[in-house]
Amino acid sequence: MASLIAEYQAFLTDNRRMSPHSVRAYLATAERLSDFLERHWGATVDRPGLLKINAADMRAFLADRRGDGLTNRSTARELSAVRHFLRFALGDDAQLPALKGPRVQRSLPRPVNPDDVVALAEDAAGSARESWIGARDWAILLLLYGSGLRVSEATGLMGDILPLGSTLRVTGKRNKTRIIPVLEAVKAAIEDYVELCPYPMTRDTPLFLGSRGGALSPALVRRAVQGARGRLGLSERTTPHALRHSFATHLLAGGADLRSLQELLGHASLSSTQVYTAVDTAMLLDEYFNAHPRASG
Repeated sequence: MASLIAEYQAFLTDNRRMSPHSVRAYLATAERLSDFLERHWGATVDRPGLLKINAADMRAFLADRRGDGLTNRSTARELSAVRHFLRFALGDDAQLPALKGPRVQRSLPRPVNPDDVVALAEDAAGSARESWIGARDWAILLLLYGSGLRVSEATGLMGDILPLGSTLRVTGKRNKTRIIPVLEAVKAAIEDYVELCPYPMTRDTPLFLGSRGGALSPALVRRAVQGARGRLGLSERTTPHALRHSFATHLLAGGADLRSLQELLGHASLSSTQVYTAVDTAMLLDEYFNAHPRASG
């Protein structure tokens, strides 16, 4: 089984071009399934052996994982990863056991109010211990909201994007690149940060630097947002990724079409983008009931 899992790792990395985080998650599921089946069947598992896996075996595996405290959502993800591994091992034409996953209530992304976005960025910048770090935090949070980047995409930008133009080339998941517009306010914030940054910046150095001159960690961006939202009394849902949700929701509310939004967000599937139509509707209903308290009656 070790050789099969090594093949799977190469497939995820080279063929599917998954991120290192996703590769680790899928491999962990494959290894857990292998270990469980060896205990469950009392025999070593190989590729031909996987052909005999049935729904009862998969239910037993998920029950075992439930014993580790998995939620419905995590169990559904685990089942999806198991199916992904079995399709790789047995081929796309293989008949996998029919098994329904647990019911998972789909939660909508929670956008942040534009005023709260500005307040969040101002607080994070104002709380920084050095002015250049404050300028950096202001710039990166405006970039997340103004361009809809994932925090890992923003921290992955290099100095070769300078000088900034009206658009920016971003490399996202699975090494897919996309072109996004850069708002004047975002451009000015980044330029101010670059001017204040005490470290030399070249084409080969990260754009956003940490206090010691190394690449800025996404965890530090999350920590800055966590501190700011606590001081401002904002919801725990106010995260760097929520700024991306806000970008998408506010663009859609402003008349953007789904296909354009899909391109800007770098979604592989339109279905991932369509969730924002429900968010937009929910926002409109919130505004309606807030403006007309008797409407619910």
